Amino acid sequence: MASDEVWPALPLEAWRETYDTLHMWMQIVGKIRLALSPMVNHWWHTAFYLTSRGLTTSPMPYGERTIEIAFDFIDHNLSIDMSDGQWETIPLTSRPVADFYIELMATLQASGVDVKIWPKPVEVTDAVPFPQDQKHAKYDREYAHRAWQVLMQTDEVLKAFRGHFLGKCSPVHFFWGSFDLAVTRFSGRKAPEMPNADPVTREAYSHEVISHGFWPGGVSAGGVALDEPVFYSYAAPEPAGFKDEIIRPKAAHYHPKLSEFVLSYDTVRQSNQPTAMLMEFFQSTYDAGANRGQWDRPALER
Repeated sequence: MASDEVWPALPLEAWRETYDTLHMWMQIVGKIRLALSPMVNHWWHTAFYLTSRGLTTSPMPYGERTIEIAFDFIDHNLSIDMSDGQWETIPLTSRPVADFYIELMATLQASGVDVKIWPKPVEVTDAVPFPQDQKHAKYDREYAHRAWQVLMQTDEVLKAFRGHFLGKCSPVHFFWGSFDLAVTRFSGRKAPEMPNADPVTREAYSHEVISHGFWPGGVSAGGVALDEPVFYSYAAPEPAGFKDEIIRPKAAHYHPKLSEFVLSYDTVRQSNQPTAMLMEFFQSTYDAGANRGQWDRPALER
């Protein structure tokens, strides 16, 4: 990107209600993806991917057909595309999560897709089952569009960053449970076993990783509140001395409760060269984790 690149403002308080509603809608679609998609290591089969209009599940198998569900943040629709030519849309507009859930599941059923999901959100506090959720009902088209724009621009940087790595690496993908866009690099070594962790966490962190991404803020699965959007980086398991490393740019810092390095989105957005600053953050935090973790960098990097 050129130095005149523009990243949109995304203050958390301005769109928190829309964020919460959209999070629940995405969890419903995400659980459909989980139910229909074959298992892939580290739960990669559950994630969404960026498109030129929004976010997609990518094609999912269903009998002799495939089905793809996508959020469109330009025309503000949820599209349901099937390989036999069937196509349905549901408008994205202010409405309770319960209504969205009922209409989506009924639309799938009418299209011959009988899918069962656990109808309760994950990775949130005070989880309300989807069929009963009348609280989350706000949808601001402008802020939904801005959030997608931020994800698109971050996706571009993460893909360029990913291209320098030769080892095992995740796609750049969006996790609907935690509502973050991420890419994860692997050292190639197994991580110490986590006997007290839940099955999802054990599978996600079965091997040594360094992960980078974007999170719009809110309350994390661990109950940590952050009132602004951030870019993040962490190593798991975290090597000794990682949190004490000097990271670039200077505005980045280690968040002890999240156990991650974070860089404010607004700091990046307001800089003269947002992409260059963000790439510097991703690279310096990777350097810190790979060096402290004694990764075989000559074998893993271009």
